[in-house]
Amino acid sequence: MSDAIPLPPRPHLGAYKKLAKDLQKACKAKDPGAIGDWAARWMRSIARLHGSDVPIESRGRWLEFATQRLVRRWREAAKVNRHAARCALAGAQLFVAREHGFASWPRFARHVEGLVRARSPVSAFEAAADAIVRGDTATLDRLLKADPELVRARSTREHRSTLLHYVSANGIEDFRQKTPKNVVEITKRLLDAGADVKAESDAYGGRSTTLGLAATSCHPEEAGVQIPLLELLIDRGAAIDGPDGGSAVNGCLHNGRGDAAEYLARRGARLDLEGAAGVGRLDVVRTCFTKGDRLRPPATKQQMKDGFSWACEFGRTNVVEFLLRAGMDVRATLKHDGQTGLHWAAYGGHAGVVELLLRRGAPIDVKDESYGGTPLEWALYAWGNSAVLAERGDHYRAVALLSRAGARLDPRWHADDEERTDARKRVSSDPKMQAALRGEAAS
Repeated sequence: MSDAIPLPPRPHLGAYKKLAKDLQKACKAKDPGAIGDWAARWMRSIARLHGSDVPIESRGRWLEFATQRLVRRWREAAKVNRHAARCALAGAQLFVAREHGFASWPRFARHVEGLVRARSPVSAFEAAADAIVRGDTATLDRLLKADPELVRARSTREHRSTLLHYVSANGIEDFRQKTPKNVVEITKRLLDAGADVKAESDAYGGRSTTLGLAATSCHPEEAGVQIPLLELLIDRGAAIDGPDGGSAVNGCLHNGRGDAAEYLARRGARLDLEGAAGVGRLDVVRTCFTKGDRLRPPATKQQMKDGFSWACEFGRTNVVEFLLRAGMDVRATLKHDGQTGLHWAAYGGHAGVVELLLRRGAPIDVKDESYGGTPLEWALYAWGNSAVLAERGDHYRAVALLSRAGARLDPRWHADDEERTDARKRVSSDPKMQAALRGEAAS
């Protein structure tokens, strides 16, 4: 949600005024690289303050990426903000404020001035937010005891999150999107102190609850605490489905959180055809069709197509088979990136689904629109870059099935892409995957 640039512990507003003036000068300069130079200087200063969060071997790449992103965002700002387009100081100040996650320069200035005062409400909130993401219960307890109203306060950043929202590691500033192992205990402390489990933040357009953010977040899942966290929030009164009428299950599926989707479905979340297919509820999927396998309103063709996508991604073999019998086109390109069901099945290492789709005539060489990858390349990318997917899926067999069906790896696939290059190196050093590429591992 908020790729906000972090602030130093005791920021000085004068330094940010100078930063904005320097941006204004770079904007007015005839040198086309002036904005890039300004961005690089700012990012180097950030790296000096927060470099410990970036591995040494990755810092050069991080600096280059962060600089390029900042330049790109300035150019985008200049297209929509007349002050930025005219290289006015107001435009430069707004840009600096927005990059730190604030809606305006005056709000950013008040926040910075508040941080200078150690006992201000801003300082207390920021310290509590840091304590949450560190798992520092002692500091959190001390702050909540000193100011009982802190638990109901809101961030001065644009998302206006409460402290409880921070346990989701989602919708808040990126540098705080971390999940400590004791986040469930942290959440209990906040709720016991009076946090509103139904409070909504302005993240992602508004009406975002802690439960909804936690259910769609990768960080609690990777920490192995997502389901206990969701269970606690629901047991303390959190509504499962979104306050705007949205489907909690579908939200999880759209964000790749299959386990959370299954859990919320078991706890009574609403299920339409899309959601039921994604969590493998064939019993509910069947109710969306007549005995002649025709869609029964309110189920729609789009729900069927999206449900097929999730069923392939999360390995719901029985659902995939049913939808194919009901008329789903195995060759269909899906709405996300023009990929096919075979792309998603291969990505997840769901060999059973891969085998079924190949048997039904799924094309093996279709390239998705965003990354230009085939199902085979998706499988290798996932296996080479995600320990979680590699552990859960049977990518060896999936790759072997694809290879035996005629899929071949393009030698140029990994060119100019670090993650693909890393995956290719891992493939080259793994005899079992080498055998799979020859089609030898399929049973």
